[in-house]
Amino acid sequence: MKFVAYERQKQGTGASRRLRITGRTPGIVYGGNAEPQLIELDHNALMQAIRKEAFHSSILEMELNGQTTKVLLRDLQMHPFKPLVLHVDFQRVDANTRLHMKVPVHYRGEEESPAVKTDKCLVNHVVTELDITCLPADLPEFIEIDLSGLKKGESLHLNDITLPKGVKVVTHGKPNPVLVSVVAPAEEEEIAPAPAAAAPEKGKGKGKK
Repeated sequence: MKFVAYERQKQGTGASRRLRITGRTPGIVYGGNAEPQLIELDHNALMQAIRKEAFHSSILEMELNGQTTKVLLRDLQMHPFKPLVLHVDFQRVDANTRLHMKVPVHYRGEEESPAVKTDKCLVNHVVTELDITCLPADLPEFIEIDLSGLKKGESLHLNDITLPKGVKVVTHGKPNPVLVSVVAPAEEEEIAPAPAAAAPEKGKGKGKK
């Protein structure tokens, strides 16, 4: 995925505010063997780009001064309530340095699985993205997982899937986390009749003779 960036000459809060008024978004690109460089992007084009999943999880081609550099989106600062990007950070990609980032998980086939088709179970996607490390050439845009063999009472764990070549998952202390769980359909509970009110004891409440 490609985008165009422009050199930014001025920095500071005031300069960034004036830049946003003109329809541009301030940013920076860093990493690799070059010094950090101030950039600016067309805000409308950037808003269209951030709506695409690939812009957040794949290697991007940034055109700057007629040269193309491979980068990753590293930070996106949004306005608290306006559809406005305040600042954007990119990191240059080194082909020989492992990346550490999150990629989305795409599930398919659950409607055809015995758990759903036969037993009418609910499939709960516990994990929607995976924290991975890999070389830039091995970075997947997303990881697809087939659920067509899922059965009632089963859970799908990380060790049950085959990862793309060169990709390792960072589990943060959980060696085999659950990715998907199967929930049986809720059975209607029988409502038990309310117990009858106890009859008052004979003689209770009567005065002594």
